[in-house]
Amino acid sequence: MSDWSAKKPYSSNLTQNFILNREGSGKETRHIVFDLGDSGLEYKAGDALGVIPLCHPNLVEDILTLYNFSGDEKVETHLGECSLKEALTSRYEVHRISKKWIMKLGEYLDSGTEEVEIKIIKRKRISEDTGELMLDWKGTGIDNDIPKGYEEIGSVSDPSLALWKELSSDSESMEDYMWSRDYIDAYADFGNINLNAQQLIEGMDRLKPRLYSIASSPEFEPGTVHLTVGIVRYSHHGRNKAGLCTGFLSDMCDVKDTDIGIFMSPTRSFVLPEDKTKDIIMVGPGTGIAPFRAFLEQREIDDATGKNWLFFGDWTEDEYYYKEEMEDWKKKGILNKHDLAWSRTGSEKVYVQHLMEKNGEKIWEWIDNGAYFYVCGDKSRMAKDVHKTLIKICSEHGNMNIEMATEFVETKMMKTEKRYLRDVY
Repeated sequence: MSDWSAKKPYSSNLTQNFILNREGSGKETRHIVFDLGDSGLEYKAGDALGVIPLCHPNLVEDILTLYNFSGDEKVETHLGECSLKEALTSRYEVHRISKKWIMKLGEYLDSGTEEVEIKIIKRKRISEDTGELMLDWKGTGIDNDIPKGYEEIGSVSDPSLALWKELSSDSESMEDYMWSRDYIDAYADFGNINLNAQQLIEGMDRLKPRLYSIASSPEFEPGTVHLTVGIVRYSHHGRNKAGLCTGFLSDMCDVKDTDIGIFMSPTRSFVLPEDKTKDIIMVGPGTGIAPFRAFLEQREIDDATGKNWLFFGDWTEDEYYYKEEMEDWKKKGILNKHDLAWSRTGSEKVYVQHLMEKNGEKIWEWIDNGAYFYVCGDKSRMAKDVHKTLIKICSEHGNMNIEMATEFVETKMMKTEKRYLRDVY
């Protein structure tokens, strides 16, 4: 085994990086392959790969320009001294603002008063109807030198301080503010605060690696490790943005040309049954398909006699990832049952849990005969819905009331027998 880790990652290159979606799909999902070279890195089906991203250089440059820094300023970070540009590129996450950074702004705001002095020094007015310039005035500095119809303003509330007080005292407002903003967006609200280079980085989140479920078996794909990555893109506050690591992999990593730090993150629980005669049921919509591609590769390599059943779903058939491979496994008799759910095709939304309900009797038959049940994907909604559906199936077809079925699923299957396994995020 190698000793590569998050603190000491192996520098790898990509051998493949291509879009899996059909043309016209509303999603961007990529198949990404890393070369393990002479790293000595080992893994098994079910493990995860850690990837060390870098912040986008355009975003870094925009921050430096906006806050009036060259990038050469020296700053002290958790990893020692470096230039401000390096800190913003490889040591802190600048794609999304942090709560700690916002809270720290209170130290630089004048919290003694919410009033700031202000006076009119120039005024221009254009007719909305004709576009004619009606007023173009600039003050002379002489008292009361104000255009007719206007009054000199003595003081107004400091909007930065007022906003900071709202955010710091209301957790819901803070979460709403942070959700869609980065440090460029924050400048629009707090640009009046004159931060030095050290103050700019204080409170920023440290850059962390991202973990991705591995989509390959090491014996089936020797010398490489494969990922299925959904690229996060969105637009907020008039700017197009991307997820930190998904944007890094899609937009900044060229095949055979970009050094990328990686390490293995082994799993102890999300593994295939040691008994290769055991049947497995896999539920993996979207990028949750990744470990099940690895499982099917491994089952083929192992000549496993246990049956394999896969539930997969996404928006439309344009997101049918690894279709050719799946069809080939079905022809070989490796993928015995394959149910597909498309949520944006037809008059009703169909999700994997709906197909589970339709196949409830058969699912219970497999489980009652000792099958393993796996779930991979979104934990906030999908995994919860699948969990409830599994309990309902066990209740209806296993002659149990809901309480008994819940105990069977959550205690016997999950904890005692360890044959209900989840990789959710």
